[in-house]
Amino acid sequence: MNLQPLLDAPLAVQIHVAAVLPAAVLGAYILLDRKGTPRHRLFGKIWMVLMVVTSLSSFFIHGINLFYGFSPIHLLSVFVLVGAWRTISAARAHNIRAHKASVIGMYLGGIVGAGLFTLIPGRIMNAVVFSGGPSWILLLTLVAIVAMFILRQRLGSRRA
Repeated sequence: MNLQPLLDAPLAVQIHVAAVLPAAVLGAYILLDRKGTPRHRLFGKIWMVLMVVTSLSSFFIHGINLFYGFSPIHLLSVFVLVGAWRTISAARAHNIRAHKASVIGMYLGGIVGAGLFTLIPGRIMNAVVFSGGPSWILLLTLVAIVAMFILRQRLGSRRA
């Protein structure tokens, strides 16, 4: 892992990454954690702010210039902004099914899908993750996610 490409990147890219990385981890935690609790609502609000910052910052990133500085990836940003509105509206209306669908769609499309796209050779995050030696942060993130799954399983078996 080599952070230099990210440190050399424009400020919009740095803000984007600074918002999306905690959103990825927090979002996974929220999806695994118990729903409807005060903690779920608090973490959900934080996650939503991180997702909106991630989306808005992407409009200032023009690495792939297909149409006046924008590319199809920017459609995901619009998708996330609309998803944020739908998620909040559904939660306020107590429409849990729509709320859940919006959150899962935002996570899978806005974080997982877009995240995989950033690992294509020639992109900044590809250089960050796959150059400069072992990817300790990536390894630690994977360990944290596995630990969350194990903890969730153990806590779930105690509740039953």
